[in-house]
Amino acid sequence: VVIPCYNNEKTVADVALSVTQYSENVVVVLDGCTDKSAANLQKIADKITILSYSPNKGKGAALNLAFDYANNHNFDYAISIDADGQHFASDLPLFLETIDNNYGAMVVGSRFLKQDNMPAGNTFANKFSNFWFTIQTGKNLPDTQTGYRAYPIFKMGKLRSFSKRYESELEYLQRMAWRNIKLISIPIKVYYAPVGERVTHFRKGRDFIRISILNTLMCFVAILYGYPSMFLRKLLGK
Repeated sequence: VVIPCYNNEKTVADVALSVTQYSENVVVVLDGCTDKSAANLQKIADKITILSYSPNKGKGAALNLAFDYANNHNFDYAISIDADGQHFASDLPLFLETIDNNYGAMVVGSRFLKQDNMPAGNTFANKFSNFWFTIQTGKNLPDTQTGYRAYPIFKMGKLRSFSKRYESELEYLQRMAWRNIKLISIPIKVYYAPVGERVTHFRKGRDFIRISILNTLMCFVAILYGYPSMFLRKLLGK
């Protein structure tokens, strides 16, 4: 289980500790943290693996490093969960059950996007992302922006995202779909802290623009590579 972390000193240790109840293999990636995240994790350092680097490079870079670790240590899957306390470790058994029944698929958590304390722009941003994902892949997912996912490392091989920040999660979905890797959505619980307590590093203007640019580029890539690749793989039975 992979936990990318950037300055989540209040929650990351609790999140990691909760995950250890379900997995003995927990990897926290400190993405150039400048707060007390590293110090707080030392309290449970004997239960987890900590990877770190500086300066901050973005969530995509953290995931890439974690996937390299998983691949080098012969793990078949890596399940990513956010460090901010938004996700529940108690949903991990559902991921594991889904993997057992659909081995080789990528499992994507789907949040209920109408609940208390939800940021106002989340629903629009997700619908925007879902729409373009369908255009680019011909596939439908109810939540393309969730960070709670199970990645089939053994099918990905050396596949890593080119983008290094939040948009990398969308890129991974697109490229997995183009490889004809089955995508399965499962319902997950989600907690949104009140506005005064919420810690988020998503930059509404800059990151939304980055995602929009990625979607524009991926539309061209989908025509030149994505759809032809899916057709050929299906024809060859891959």
